[in-house]
Formats: sequence, C-alpha cells, structure tokens
Amino acid sequence: MSLLEVDDLHVSFSTPDGVLRAVRGISFAVDPGETLGIVGESGSGKSVSTQTIVGLTQGARISGTARFEGKDLLTMSESELRTVRGAEIAMIFQDPLSSLHPHYRVGWQIVEMIRAHEAVSKKEARKRAVELLGLVGIPSPSQRVDDFPHQFSGGMRQRAMIAMALALNPKLLIADEPTTALDVTVQAQIMALIKRLQKEFGTAVIMITHDLGIIADIADRVMVMYAGKPMEYTDKRTLYHQPHHPYTEGLIGSLPQQGGRGSPLKSIPGLPPSLLRVPKGCPFHPRCVYAMDRCAGEEPPMRQVSGGLDHRSACWLPPEAVGTTTDIVVTRQELARQGRSSAQEESA
Repeated sequence: MSLLEVDDLHVSFSTPDGVLRAVRGISFAVDPGETLGIVGESGSGKSVSTQTIVGLTQGARISGTARFEGKDLLTMSESELRTVRGAEIAMIFQDPLSSLHPHYRVGWQIVEMIRAHEAVSKKEARKRAVELLGLVGIPSPSQRVDDFPHQFSGGMRQRAMIAMALALNPKLLIADEPTTALDVTVQAQIMALIKRLQKEFGTAVIMITHDLGIIADIADRVMVMYAGKPMEYTDKRTLYHQPHHPYTEGLIGSLPQQGGRGSPLKSIPGLPPSLLRVPKGCPFHPRCVYAMDRCAGEEPPMRQVSGGLDHRSACWLPPEAVGTTTDIVVTRQELARQGRSSAQEESA
C-alpha cells in the first residue's frame, strides 16, 4: 500500500478575471522511502497541488482525494490537519527567510515545533533542537541555536528549515524548490543532506522543482506537469532515456549538458498558457513541433506507453514513439505529418 495516493485532484480559484484552474486532474502515488519528483515550468501547478494536500490553499475549490495512510487529507478538519502537518507530513519551502519568523531565535522555533506535537519539557526539546542543527551540518549548534534567522546564511537557513521539518521524524517530506535561491555548491550540499537523512530515517520525499538536473540526482519516479495537468509519469531512467511526451523531450533538450561546449542553450518556443484561458485540446499543442489537427481539438488522456513498467503520457503520438535519439525524433515528425495529412483527407 502506498503512503500517499492522490486521485483526480482538481484545484481552482475565483478571480476578478474568471476561474483560475490551477490543478486539473492529477493522480500519483508515493511509497514509503520513495522519492517522487514533480517537474515543470513555473505556473504548471506543482506547488499548488502539494500545498492543497496539506490544507494550505485557503479559498480554493477542491475535488478529488488525497489518501495518506488510508485517510483522506482533503476531508479532514483544520484541527485534524494540524496533527498531521509537521508530525506526519513536513514541508520545506523555497524561501526559508519568509518561513522562519524573524523575531524569534531559530532554536526557539524548533523547540515550539516539537512541543506543539509532543509532551516534552523545554529543556528536552532544546537538547533535540541542538542535535538536529548539528545533524544538518550547522557548525557550533549549541551556540547557533540562539541566533536569529538573519544571522544565518541562505544555506544555513535552509538547513535550519530541514532540521525543523525533520524534528518529529515525519513519514513524508515535501520539498518545494528547496535549493532555487542557493548557489550550486550549497545546492549540492542540501541535496546530499536530504538523501542522507532520507536513507537514515526512511522518509518518503516529494521533490518539487523546475530543475531536471536535481530530479536526475534524487528521484525514483517523476511526474511532468504542464498547465495544471500531468503530461508524463514514469520512473526516472525511462523519463530520461525514453521520454514520450514532446514537452518532456523539450525539457530534457534544454539541459545545458545536452549541447557541446560553446553550443547555444535550447529552449521550448513560446510561453506556458494562462490558467485562466487554457487552450482547447492538448494544452501544449501551440508550442509543440509535432502537433496534429487532433491535438488542437481533443485533449489526450493519460495512457500507458512503451518504455517502462508504469509509463503514462498524455499525448496523441503513438505509444511506440518514445526516446530522444535522432531516429525517434524523425519518426515522431513523420507520424505528426501523417496525422495532419490524414485529417486533411478526412475533411476533403
């Protein structure tokens, strides 16, 4: 049985300009000790989907289910969710400076987190806070425990957030762009820390990022999102070596290491759509080099494709059109051309 099972999650917000459909039917599962990577461009619905699961999207219209150890998080009351957040499910946010209260010492905030869920003395909680800061690599933790957040560097604040998230040994850790504001050296240290702590405590991890390099380093399975929907879902190796969806192909092709030294960086043409006005049909078709007439009129469902034990893609290309080699790309182009020709013949 999976630790977390999300089924057909929809999240929308009412705005003066209309209804913003931030998440449009996503389904995934996370097993104990597993890392699921959720990747996509900004505005694809990655963060909203996970924040909704733990009750952090106030005012949203929500449907679907999110069962954590068999209990639906979406039907829990706020008081019930408070017993789950922190103790069972912890989160690391993108900007620790906005997550740590500037008026309170770092150690005090960790102590309060512990005592909110466990009946322990301040002395015992403080001792654990010092141990946690040392565990995540804060130097001289017995002294730095009394520092304010502004006295920590960016990397140290992120480590402090990880210490707070792990204070109660949660079963699931949601890391929402945890290294975006950090330099590459500190990024590598933070990712190595999460992997080490995951191995020691057996914590399941949901890693939300736009960086496919991070996903390659840490994830077991990956869900690619675009315009509030999953575009592709499979294991990490299959995603990188046998992708099916053209959007996944574009993301992989935009990685710097895909070109030789001095080669220009590739990018996906165009921009993601507004979630107030998502295009009819496949939401990616205005930017897709393989788009057929069918793509503009009919939205493809998630369906099983070849290349993995559980490899699903929301694309009208045939299931066998997987991979990134030149032969496969040519085959995709030919399949798309045939699809456009067939549609023209039917309309003639």
